[in-house]
Amino acid sequence: MERGSLGAILRSEEEAMELDWIKRVNIIRDIAEALSYLHHDCAPPIVHRDITTNNILLDEEYNARVSDFGISKLLKPDSSHWSMLAGTYGYMAPELAYMMRVTKRCDVYSFGVVALEVIHGAHPGDLINNGLSMSMLVKDILDQRLSIFHLNDRVANQVVAVILIAMKCINTDPQSRPTMQRVTQALSSSKLRTMTGSHSLYALTVGNLMDIQI
Repeated sequence: MERGSLGAILRSEEEAMELDWIKRVNIIRDIAEALSYLHHDCAPPIVHRDITTNNILLDEEYNARVSDFGISKLLKPDSSHWSMLAGTYGYMAPELAYMMRVTKRCDVYSFGVVALEVIHGAHPGDLINNGLSMSMLVKDILDQRLSIFHLNDRVANQVVAVILIAMKCINTDPQSRPTMQRVTQALSSSKLRTMTGSHSLYALTVGNLMDIQI
């Protein structure tokens, strides 16, 4: 793919600056749609098992493609789907460490990490491992290399929606995570237009965000 991996672009100061907020939201939508297709439109469903920014490739127009299906698994109804631990550290769902069972929810967790990484500009391990304080300002989650001063309400709402959806995807309880089909629906919902509500983006906290229903 012409622009290489999403991970390499985020690690490059110069190239990351070219990846504006609209491009980032669109990339996250592309990834969500690809995973929704694998999980809900393929028969049998396919679990990728290694969704990372290094396995997302971008074309010349910054359209995203999921790549590297080397450890993907078909969810056949007559299989137990127990597996050896596989994937990339920092993106694997926590239940894999003790359950070793492949489910669609594992990809959902990885998607949440990737979505946060795209918005944060770096792997969000610091945010995930330390837990997000309800008093933390949402603006402090955003990639500080990009300006938010000129964000219009529409784009701001979309960025905030991605953060909210990503946080629901990385829930430690697999059953509480949304399906990828629900994620794609939420990312295209008209509700995103009023995501920030009465709060300015500069004053919106994680606590305010978690009160929003998708």
